[in-house]
Amino acid sequence: MTQATGTAGTFGRTVGTIAAVLAATTLLGGCGPKDEPAAAPQSGPSASPTVDPKQALLDAVPDGTEGTFQFSGKDSTNTHTGRVDPASKAVELSITGAPGSDGITTKMSFLLIGEEAWLKAKFSGKPGLPRFPDKWMKLDRTKLTGADTIPAYDSADQGNTGPLIEAATSVQEQSPGQYVGVVDVSTGNAAEVLDDGEAAALGEAGKTVPFTAVVDGDKRLTSLTLKIPAAGKTKAYDYVVNYTGYGTTPKITVPTGNAATKAPAMAYEMLNG
Repeated sequence: MTQATGTAGTFGRTVGTIAAVLAATTLLGGCGPKDEPAAAPQSGPSASPTVDPKQALLDAVPDGTEGTFQFSGKDSTNTHTGRVDPASKAVELSITGAPGSDGITTKMSFLLIGEEAWLKAKFSGKPGLPRFPDKWMKLDRTKLTGADTIPAYDSADQGNTGPLIEAATSVQEQSPGQYVGVVDVSTGNAAEVLDDGEAAALGEAGKTVPFTAVVDGDKRLTSLTLKIPAAGKTKAYDYVVNYTGYGTTPKITVPTGNAATKAPAMAYEMLNG
């Protein structure tokens, strides 16, 4: 990413940072529903069914029937936190980018309820950066230039654990609820979960990425961690997704009163940039 100098350059660098943050929301939109459970093989009328560990993991991925829940995680550049309310097709998510070489830290939060959307944005680390109200800024979708300008509620599986587990070439349950295995992130939906170009940069190493996963006593996924190896200029890192608070997380509601305001023109300039 090229950094320019001066006020215009600083704003342009900030817009570039936001674009990178938004691109990283591949972590936050589901890549598709999980497969239907495969029929368990039986050797006779009284045989006990054998549970395939990969299918058991896929069945544990949230599909919207679990009620509200919270999520958190991180990828190569950002950390993510939020909550999901499947019944309302709603998600609240915050994305915080690591400080860049210029020292700028970006934090963006989105609130999506059906077709309605709100934004919070905060930049720090350097004077002269854009400043926005510390409120939910209501967005007018007709003023956004692209359908992917902001995140969307695609599925309850905001961490894209489904396509990653689907790409697993080996899965073992080491102990009740504790899984290990290997994922091929080199192609398909699994590759799209990573940052642009990252899967290609991994080369052959992308075909054997180790992972661990945890499923709770109610057979709901609570964590998935991939050990992504170093590639090019990207250091090795952990791709992490945590799902917690199933059924006990507060529902997502429309912000009202002093908690909300209309988005200013600068917000659209920033998002559309």
